[in-house]
Amino acid sequence: MHGDIPSIIYGVQEDYKKLYYSDPDAARKVPITIGPGYGVLKMGTLLSVNTGAASPNKGQFFPFDPAAITGAENAPGRSYVVATVANGTAIAYVTLPDSYRFVVNDDIIICDNDLEANMDNGSVIISIDRTTYTHMAVITFTTAVGDDFTAAKFAYVTLEGNFVAVGVLEKSVDTGTGVNSQGAHATLILGNAVLYQGMLLNLDSGGRTDLKSVAFGQFENIP
Repeated sequence: MHGDIPSIIYGVQEDYKKLYYSDPDAARKVPITIGPGYGVLKMGTLLSVNTGAASPNKGQFFPFDPAAITGAENAPGRSYVVATVANGTAIAYVTLPDSYRFVVNDDIIICDNDLEANMDNGSVIISIDRTTYTHMAVITFTTAVGDDFTAAKFAYVTLEGNFVAVGVLEKSVDTGTGVNSQGAHATLILGNAVLYQGMLLNLDSGGRTDLKSVAFGQFENIP
């Protein structure tokens, strides 16, 4: 006789940590909407804004993309390809869950570790096929790429605006994953804050320049 096996899933334990060293009430903050499909985004994540001119999600926020591409970065905004984006084509293959981060008319960016500074802008997404394959989605865009983007080079796709940090996520939020993605309302820290540097998960020199922040030991001063 077969039956259900009793079990308990505790999940991953997290320590409560402080983001602010300065008074949180003194910080300049604004309410924002984060785009769908990024799962739980942790407080302290640097965010970018979707700048796609024709995107229905223009103005929504998503994780800032650090410049280094080694596969080891904290970069939750990257949707790594599952098949080569071949030179001269305008088709990208991503996992089905990651495909829900994109909508038709988004501007798509394709990057790998050969083209950190010369990413390909695929321009506007024409279609997103989630039915042909059970393990991946096919994103078709308007402008063919000028190189082979492979998994061996940590190739990924993301949204236009990815390399410009605009602020810091104040509290963790769940944006959903896959077909259940809904996005999330959140609070963005713009400045007048001293934060614990170790809590800024995807901070790099480019993000620091964008935010005009300065490191002081374990602290990050965002003016």
